[in-house]
Amino acid sequence: MNLEEFREKAKDESWTPGWEAIDNELDKLYNNEEPLHYATNLVNRAIMGGNEYIDGYSVYNSKKGHRHIITYGMTELYRNEDYLGGEWNKWGYEMTVKWLEQQEDSKKYENLIINILGDFASYTYQSERPFFSEQFIKCNVQEYLKQYNINMSSNIIGFITMLDTELNTIDTIYGKVEFIQLVGIIQEEYDKMLENRENMYVLIENMKKDNPLCITYFNRAKSYL
Repeated sequence: MNLEEFREKAKDESWTPGWEAIDNELDKLYNNEEPLHYATNLVNRAIMGGNEYIDGYSVYNSKKGHRHIITYGMTELYRNEDYLGGEWNKWGYEMTVKWLEQQEDSKKYENLIINILGDFASYTYQSERPFFSEQFIKCNVQEYLKQYNINMSSNIIGFITMLDTELNTIDTIYGKVEFIQLVGIIQEEYDKMLENRENMYVLIENMKKDNPLCITYFNRAKSYL
């Protein structure tokens, strides 16, 4: 799309090209299923002087038995000709998490994950340090559990990042967008990855043998390293 075509299309104030490109990829996976969507409070968003960098989150109930959340806000979503024709769309990724549906406290887990993703987005925007696939990140998950009154002593102490196991990298008019999936890890795994970064690839390979979609289980005790 050239600039002239963009400006003509942008006369439609409802047009959200970046958002629509994400939704199109999700529609392929979920057969146009309507997700549960959470829009963040406009007055709290960074563009309004607040500290909220994500515009919304979509949550899908997968027929494979887990829940799948996707952020909207790490990439350009709206009509902004400054980003037209780039190699990567803004930070170049949106974040995802897959977790096992918990019948008890399911809403609390949802809010916990939204909070974690929002904090990670704030970190990137404020520090100008994006996340990439194949990193490992320490995170005080136990504090998040306490914050949402979830009565669980979780072994999850952080996340590894990988390309989402179901969503493909997409091309938008603003550039490419990856879907970076965050996968919970335990202390033993984290320690071994610190000793040797190559252990991360071993962990992923081992995990995929019995958890091919790399779903996060907050009650997981088994180590894959």
